[in-house]
Amino acid sequence: MMFPQVHPMLDAALIARGYLEPTEVQAAVLRPDAEGRDLLVSARTGSGKTVAFGLAAASTLMPHGGMPPHGAPIALAIAPTRELALQVQAELAWLYAGARIVSCVGGMDIRREARALQSGCHIVVGTPGRLGDHLRRGNLNLSALKVVVLDEADEMLDLGFQEELEFLLQAAPAERRTLMFSATIPHDIAALARKYQRNALRIDTIDRTQPHNDIEYRGILAPGHETEAALINILRWYEAPGALVFCATRDATRRLHQSLVERGFAAVMLSGELSQHERTTALDALRSGRARVGVCTDVAARGLDLPALDLVVHADLPTNPETLLHRSGRTGRAGRKGVSVLIVPFSKRRRAEQVSNAARVRVAWSGAPTAEDINGRDRERLLTDPMLDLPDGQERTEAEALLAAHDPVAIAAALLRLHRRQLPEAANVSPQPPPAPARQERAPYERTAHPRAPRDDDRPPPSPRSGVPSGDVVRFRIALGRNHRADPKWLLPLLCRAGGVTKRDIGTIRIFDTDTQFEISREMSEAFAEATANLPASEARITRAGDGPMPERQFRGKPAGADRPPGGPRVYKKRTA
Repeated sequence: MMFPQVHPMLDAALIARGYLEPTEVQAAVLRPDAEGRDLLVSARTGSGKTVAFGLAAASTLMPHGGMPPHGAPIALAIAPTRELALQVQAELAWLYAGARIVSCVGGMDIRREARALQSGCHIVVGTPGRLGDHLRRGNLNLSALKVVVLDEADEMLDLGFQEELEFLLQAAPAERRTLMFSATIPHDIAALARKYQRNALRIDTIDRTQPHNDIEYRGILAPGHETEAALINILRWYEAPGALVFCATRDATRRLHQSLVERGFAAVMLSGELSQHERTTALDALRSGRARVGVCTDVAARGLDLPALDLVVHADLPTNPETLLHRSGRTGRAGRKGVSVLIVPFSKRRRAEQVSNAARVRVAWSGAPTAEDINGRDRERLLTDPMLDLPDGQERTEAEALLAAHDPVAIAAALLRLHRRQLPEAANVSPQPPPAPARQERAPYERTAHPRAPRDDDRPPPSPRSGVPSGDVVRFRIALGRNHRADPKWLLPLLCRAGGVTKRDIGTIRIFDTDTQFEISREMSEAFAEATANLPASEARITRAGDGPMPERQFRGKPAGADRPPGGPRVYKKRTA
């Protein structure tokens, strides 16, 4: 056994689970100078923290070689979420074989938990709110506690559990050991440690100058109305045995889950609106392989350990670098490689780059895989599928009879049809747009004297925006005009966001009193029309106005220097060098 200083009662359990060498954090908590001390530990997600605090507490819980008779609990482990608490309970159950471990989490039957506490146990694992309820009701007796563990302490404070944590810590005996595990040690965690720990040993196993080398980060750029199609093709491209898709809200989670199920994906949903039983059932389906995609809110961003999880997809952009890292940390665990994919609308690329740079991760950018790409990938997978290994015995006899009765090509075609029938259909996505043309330096502005101000009939006809071929456009109309204080400064971003296009796809814009007409490149016009066909009632109506560029309007005879005649449109065109 390569574990140093491990308690002999845990040795057999570690061997049975295949633990031959400790992870960095597990080795750190077993150092001689950590024996019997309070610990303040920061380690990456997926580094084996649960087993680490189980190993660290063993010498205090079993000083004479085995667990004492059960009664009032001697260890308390506090976790921020129900899922993480139940996961900690499962990990400690195999590590401390024979110990009685009770879980206390929201959403479960509180009376059943109270009966389990009153009948005696060794370890209690729970969430702060439910543990506080049991303590106030007199169900939880902390007088015999020897060890208190705070797992994902920073997340508990972020979720607003500081008052409950302090209530539990103040009720525990002063001579206990307090082990605090956290991915980061911000100021409020350090203050909590100073208040409730004694001479704590600081252990930091995170090299903040290096990214997580087991996670590959990919950024997928897509028009705003094609983000769901991009997600579908990403799931089909990787065909991971397990994937988590993160959304920003419960409503988005519900809609996306329903859409994936309708397309044929084996998907489950995880969000705070589900009961604990429903969440546990969903996690069991992911762990057993009955479901391959979990659509979730950030409730699943911390602590969940799904062994076959190879893919994390951010359907909605993380709001900060910590969320990006914690979501992505569900994959690439315990030496296993993983992929974290950000789906980024064109208009949000700069924000995505800011978040990824702050998280110190390197993102490889590309467009979404197309249906043709996925079909090619499916063919490659089929050619190497273990299903095509040579049969033997009864299978071989039946295969030879099938070949004798049918043409081999017909049999292969039937195999292809059966294979494709099991796969969700890929979505159609637009090709990635070409990179924006490099800016050209403008010539210095020179003021020249003119005998008179130029008149409209002296001016050259308006030209379309750079990137929109002259004449190769479709006209649209939006029900916003001068009477609505329409201005290109906010109209242009609105059109890009609503239609999933970029500035390069928009040509001339003319603002009238009650509406505005504008040009969209023909290449993007169909996608633009589809994206704007079902805008919410709160958005201005966008309709198709015609084919080809807008006719030139010449206003002759107006006073010199006037911009336009009364009631005429304002015309906005992008400057060209």
